[in-house]
Amino acid sequence: MKNLAYATFIIIFVHINILVSPYLIHAEQGFDSVIQLPHSGFSRTRPRSKRVLSVGDYGAKGDGLHNDTEAFLEVWKIACSLSGFINVLFPHGKTFLVHPIDIGGPCQSKITLRISGIIVAPEDPVVWHGLNQRKWLYFHGVNHLTLDGGGGINGMGQEWWARSCKINSTNPCHPAPTALTFHKCKNLRVRNLMLLNSQQMHMAFTGCIRVVASHLKVLAPASSPNTDGIHISATKSVEIRDSLIRTGDDCISIVRNSSRILIRNITCGPGHGISIGSLGKSKKWEKVQNVVVNGAYLFNTNNGVRIKTWQGGSGFASKITFQNILMENVSNPIIIDQYYCDSRHPCKNQSSAVKVENISFIDIQGTSATEEAIKLDCSDTSPCERLYLENIFLVPCYGGYATSYCWQAYGSARGFVYPPNCLSSSNGFIRQNEWLESNPAIHSV
Repeated sequence: MKNLAYATFIIIFVHINILVSPYLIHAEQGFDSVIQLPHSGFSRTRPRSKRVLSVGDYGAKGDGLHNDTEAFLEVWKIACSLSGFINVLFPHGKTFLVHPIDIGGPCQSKITLRISGIIVAPEDPVVWHGLNQRKWLYFHGVNHLTLDGGGGINGMGQEWWARSCKINSTNPCHPAPTALTFHKCKNLRVRNLMLLNSQQMHMAFTGCIRVVASHLKVLAPASSPNTDGIHISATKSVEIRDSLIRTGDDCISIVRNSSRILIRNITCGPGHGISIGSLGKSKKWEKVQNVVVNGAYLFNTNNGVRIKTWQGGSGFASKITFQNILMENVSNPIIIDQYYCDSRHPCKNQSSAVKVENISFIDIQGTSATEEAIKLDCSDTSPCERLYLENIFLVPCYGGYATSYCWQAYGSARGFVYPPNCLSSSNGFIRQNEWLESNPAIHSV
């Protein structure tokens, strides 16, 4: 009977793949545009109305050996002082070595950094001695900025990874740079670029408003520590779409005081999946709300779609929807973890917690690398409320049955849900390790 049931599940899963295949074809077409970008972007919009300033005209060698930082700063200063639309060009076929750099606004002009070549970081962390070790390319206070061009940004992070305490526990834990940081920028666009091997996080938006990031390819080895693809913090009105992210940490992470975020048409893996949080560390009050992830393919990731909070924090994660997601060989496909503890030492039990409510998981199918495909592990004193499951089908990669686990998780389900719904709709809790024994109808699916 078990073999018959599992075979039926596989038939359903194949049918689901047929249904979603048009989406995957569309996704692959989107990524082709990242891989096969034109070397020059001047054919896009009104080339005659924009002035072009090439870093090569201001002393940049573009040979990957000479330091081109001063040339970058000089051309930025001029572009920022002008009016109208300005293109700052990093030409195709050249490699520009840029040391840690602080690029500030506001500017009178609307600037497009046309990165058609490659910008690389220094390989040796010693270059950051006496500087902020969390920054490499740091933009702040710039409005109406666009990064485009089909080129790449390479953080040369290998030496930083080797010194990480997460790679070698005998090493001291030190910060490492985020390759590309945007702080307090408005009306920002980042598109048609490849980000490689960041020292730590690849791209971060902090305190920004109105951001669109699209047609990006973000790549680092699965073993690289803390190399989140895209990190969103204290930022509002964000759209991330049509991108491929393969790193050693979260493909996309959304943290404190961020809202109105749309994520669509994303391929993620390897990495740690798409995460809300962590929230509430060190007893902080933090919130994330109004987030929609609509259309994603996750493969070989440590987690699928996740919400993680620390004990002792406060605030809330609310009005969050994950939908139209296909997973392949994903550990913890659906997870809420209110006992998150990323520490060398055990975390103390604490009564306060970030409130998790109004969370929906809709149309999520695929294969789980673990038996426990749904884990909703919520706070004793601040349970998860108004959780919603609809059309969920997650089966183990290597046969057998999938299970659900719920602790202090309240809500409802609709449509076909497998592994079976373990949410409680009344006071109390349901702790479930194996629903199949108490639900014989599942055997006849």
